[in-house]
Amino acid sequence: MSNTKTIAITGATSGIGLATSEELLKKGHHLIFLVRNTEKAQEIIANWNNKENVSIIKCDLADLKSVRKAGEELLQKTENLDVLINNAGGTFNERLESKDGFELHLAVNHLGHFLLAKILMPLLQKCNTKVINVSSEAHRAGNPNWSDLNLKKKYSTIMGYGNAKLYNILFTKSLADKGLTSYALHPGIIDSGFGNSLPGFFKLMWKLGKPFMKTTREGASTSIYLATNDLSADKNGKYFKNMKVKSASPIANSKAARNRLWEESEKMVEGY
Repeated sequence: MSNTKTIAITGATSGIGLATSEELLKKGHHLIFLVRNTEKAQEIIANWNNKENVSIIKCDLADLKSVRKAGEELLQKTENLDVLINNAGGTFNERLESKDGFELHLAVNHLGHFLLAKILMPLLQKCNTKVINVSSEAHRAGNPNWSDLNLKKKYSTIMGYGNAKLYNILFTKSLADKGLTSYALHPGIIDSGFGNSLPGFFKLMWKLGKPFMKTTREGASTSIYLATNDLSADKNGKYFKNMKVKSASPIANSKAARNRLWEESEKMVEGY
């Protein structure tokens, strides 16, 4: 039996996603890039040795119609999917909205991935696909106001990002509740372009922390570990850091919170 896996990944063209993809490709796996910028993806893979093992599907997570189209294209093209890595994410220093009118942290880091998994559910169940969600220690700042998930009344970058990264863990646990294999992870603080969009004080802290940061390759190590290793059933739904199970915040472990998030997410993606 071959150990070659078919792995779909969002946000594969930069940062941790790119480092994860390069490493998985070296290991001989087949990759499906779900990316907003298909030209950039083509330019990147043009110089790769096993580029015939990469296919590209356009998927803009801030546009739920694009997510719907990408999910349906993936269902048509793929009989078998071993791993789905929901890696794409972003942080924004002002309150922005997606094409569909959702706060952008919520849209890009959570809702797009939620709808993608919902569309792919028949395939995920059939293949017992492993779903890996890239979260962050920033989830500890998350404390959602369920009546203001779009942060219209009160907004800060840390609140927007912290909530979104908390949703990644709640979503992971919900998928495990529904019988799938799913893991969330903190990649580490990475020296990538990510800090450039942070507001003043946080940008300064980011710069001061740079010498202690991981490279994108080091940051990709937990995603690669989870994608390529079979773990025991008791690790399903867990949150990982440095390839080990780590305890998440109390709200991240709340069944009520994850059920509420699922319910609210269903309402938001309705019609897409």
